[in-house]
Amino acid sequence: LVISTPVAVVSGVTAAARHGVLIKGGTYLEALGEVRVVALDKTGTLTFGRPRVVELVPAEGVDPDHLLARAAGVETRSQHPLARAIVEEADARSLARPWGVADFESLPGRGALARLDGVEVRVGRPEMLGLTGPEPGMPPVDGGRTAVGVADNGVLLGWILLADRARDAAHDAVEGLRDAGVERIVMLTGDQAEAGEAVGRDLGVDEVRSRLLPEDKVDAVEELQARWGPVAMVGDGVNDAPALAAATVGVAMGAMGTDAALETADVALMGDDLTRLPYVRRLSLRARRVIRQNIAAAILVKAVLAVGVPLGWVSLVTAVVVGDLGVSLAVTLNALRLGSVEDIGR
Repeated sequence: LVISTPVAVVSGVTAAARHGVLIKGGTYLEALGEVRVVALDKTGTLTFGRPRVVELVPAEGVDPDHLLARAAGVETRSQHPLARAIVEEADARSLARPWGVADFESLPGRGALARLDGVEVRVGRPEMLGLTGPEPGMPPVDGGRTAVGVADNGVLLGWILLADRARDAAHDAVEGLRDAGVERIVMLTGDQAEAGEAVGRDLGVDEVRSRLLPEDKVDAVEELQARWGPVAMVGDGVNDAPALAAATVGVAMGAMGTDAALETADVALMGDDLTRLPYVRRLSLRARRVIRQNIAAAILVKAVLAVGVPLGWVSLVTAVVVGDLGVSLAVTLNALRLGSVEDIGR
């Protein structure tokens, strides 16, 4: 009876590790089976997190190369996927960035700013550029593209449009989660609504929530938990860490994930393979069934022996062999069945 639960937990955690999923404890293995809603970050989770610059939209009188170079001068210090894409595009065009960079500041979910030779340059969402109006001069975005604005001392230089593409396994993962009993799948993103909706439609998620700051993602997770019940949050970046901590179970992308996300999460997908999500969900459901079976079998056998031995129906030797050694072997062998849970990614 004592080993009924731990042997199933150890078997489940070990099976998950062999399939590239690290679970930080049995509590989280069991909790995954209770999850009713899965919330997924977009960039770096549902998409590859390797966006590329697809178009430059400079303001009137601004040279496109100057727009890109100013943005890259700030983003050189940032680790965000969009920042890396901007710097890579500037390097590909061999654009010089001679300015001295000072007072760099990253604003998670908003953008970044720095002083380039004494001039404050802001790169990011419209509301952080210090401009008048809700989205001044912002070009329309569609097809999953994201617009990043650039401003010098509050003067708009233009917009940089970037695009990422969904992971090949993202659609299969969404369908697999539905088949595994997840009731609702929600995408949370800091991107503009048009970009988020385009990816959401392609993958078939139930709901898309866009333009979310890190604290907004926390609020979204808490609202989903209050409305639907236990929630698993899947993310990869520092912007996702607060939401991962707020969720019933936090799941981080192991290879692409930041240190903050990995440290905060309860589960890590080491190969960044989203098909491991439905696998670990099914593994959790099976583990919960095995635990109940083991406990029920142990109690039943002990009850029969407790009655049978005093009445002389069962010898003491039989009670010891069956009640201790036999049941211990039985619950262990039953737990080993967790290694046979199907993995659609393999």
